[in-house]
Amino acid sequence: MSRNNVPKATLERYPLYLKALRKLKTNGVTRVRSEHLGQILGIKSTSIRRDFTFLGNLGKQGYGYDVDGLINIFNEELGITYDEKIILVGVGNLGKALLNYNKWDNVVGEIVCAFDADINKVSEQNTVPVYHIDDLETKIPSECRIAILTVSTDVQNTVDRLIACGITGIVDFTHEHIEVPSNINVKAVDVVATIQEIVFQTNANR
Repeated sequence: MSRNNVPKATLERYPLYLKALRKLKTNGVTRVRSEHLGQILGIKSTSIRRDFTFLGNLGKQGYGYDVDGLINIFNEELGITYDEKIILVGVGNLGKALLNYNKWDNVVGEIVCAFDADINKVSEQNTVPVYHIDDLETKIPSECRIAILTVSTDVQNTVDRLIACGITGIVDFTHEHIEVPSNINVKAVDVVATIQEIVFQTNANR
């Protein structure tokens, strides 16, 4: 699949499909029709069938889609596995909440370790070990590509160090402007902006 030919809206729905398919598999479902998947996700079945055409001829009319087959295809196309090793940098209130959650519905792997500048937060006895940020280069797991960043200070230097360690994807909660090479993917998460947007939309619909 060439992503250049796939609409952005379709690409954004692919992770939703994968999440739903994995839940179906957990519940013992082996085949699913677009109508059923649409009911689960609140997406029109016609949109689902159109989205799936970018992945090839996946199903048979009246027979539905093979759940395992679709999961394998989405895993390959999205580069997602159950074993994706994610690290967390910054174990403040938000970081702790992410560590306590750390389920992700079996869609993207799990946080395997965390780092923080506060020596009092360092502990290897936790379910997810927390290391001092000074040990980033020696404690980061091999082949780790994804980092969640929730620090409030020394942000750019931390990003530079992560990239030097092989991180190529960053989920950024810092609200700071960071500079990265073109091959590094950054997804900024701005909760305040999201709330502002929904407030505006809600008021506009009065």
